[in-house]
Amino acid sequence: MTHKNLAENIIEAVRNVIGPGPVSLHAPSFEGNELSYLKECLDSTFVSSVGKFVDQFELDLAEYTGAKYAISVVNGTAALQIALMLAGVQAGDEVLVPALTFVATANAVTYCGAIPHFVDSKTSTLGIDAQKLREYLVSFTTQKSDQCYNKISGQVIRALVPMHTFGHPSDLDELIAISHEFNIALVEDAAESLGSFYRGKHTGTFGLLGTLSFNGNKTITTGGGGAILTDNLELAQRAKHLTTTAKLKHPWEYRHDEIGFNYRMPNINAALGCAQLEQLPQKLQQKRELFQKYKMAFSKVQGVTLFSEPINSKSNYWLQTLLLDENQVDYRDSILSETNKSGLMTRPAWVLLNDLVPFKKFPCGDLKTAQSLSRRIINIPSSPSLLRSAE
Repeated sequence: MTHKNLAENIIEAVRNVIGPGPVSLHAPSFEGNELSYLKECLDSTFVSSVGKFVDQFELDLAEYTGAKYAISVVNGTAALQIALMLAGVQAGDEVLVPALTFVATANAVTYCGAIPHFVDSKTSTLGIDAQKLREYLVSFTTQKSDQCYNKISGQVIRALVPMHTFGHPSDLDELIAISHEFNIALVEDAAESLGSFYRGKHTGTFGLLGTLSFNGNKTITTGGGGAILTDNLELAQRAKHLTTTAKLKHPWEYRHDEIGFNYRMPNINAALGCAQLEQLPQKLQQKRELFQKYKMAFSKVQGVTLFSEPINSKSNYWLQTLLLDENQVDYRDSILSETNKSGLMTRPAWVLLNDLVPFKKFPCGDLKTAQSLSRRIINIPSSPSLLRSAE
């Protein structure tokens, strides 16, 4: 099979599902109370960091995810930075993150003055390979005073950050066990997995803290935004305090008791989020139906496999994902070129973070599987409205 044949087969399979015309990778849709809530917000004049929609969005998020508390912020990166700080990450600490993730995961670590420590992924989940990580920690760490130390660098390994890649839950049971065994805080990067569940429990609610993103390309959007999830009241209160400039409550004085961050989600964004969250069940159903249609279409295409949710998981199928066979990886870029020229927006996985200039000096384990996945992944159009558009 030539790259031209494979590209044509992929284009045909996608077109058979979604129909003709140019299609983006993941476009937002606004089909509910967005205009009504935005008008109410504008009419109230409370469009910034104070207003009823901020409080309502947090309550709705907590109810949907099952977290006791949700704190909305300006974006997912800010959410992860604050979550890591609340988990005790300090300057000089190391934080275990997958090499196969969006750059924001590692950026948030460095904002704390800490060091990203890159680990491998697993083909069946696209997330951290827990078994390989445990073997690595057994060999290269030691315990002192209930803290995990890197034998080579001498630094404390303070936190472990699983990222649920393209909405597919990681092996959380095993990662939680590692967290307890090695005294490493678990902080979930659930930026891509709103609406995804592991053993019936929502992602982002397994660790000490979890974080979400509501960027314009996510399953629901607030334009820009994120949230911190936790069951710990003290951490929730600290998160809200730190993200609102650490300002003490007072009728008129501006007193701040520590260095805080201006990370609070504006009320106008939260208004959009409230309307979008109301439509989440419908969007998730549409994305699952899209997966089923793609699964049927790609069952006839040799050289590529459509990735499906891992065992014990219910994925939101945020981005539909193709995995090229190992003997087809040299065709990836030509397939990306042909599909995009045909009007189908497709994308590869991220460049592994340890290969990016800012992160080349940071520690990493063996990344054989992540390297393979980064060469094989192609994301295809995934908007929840695509099936309806094709009718």
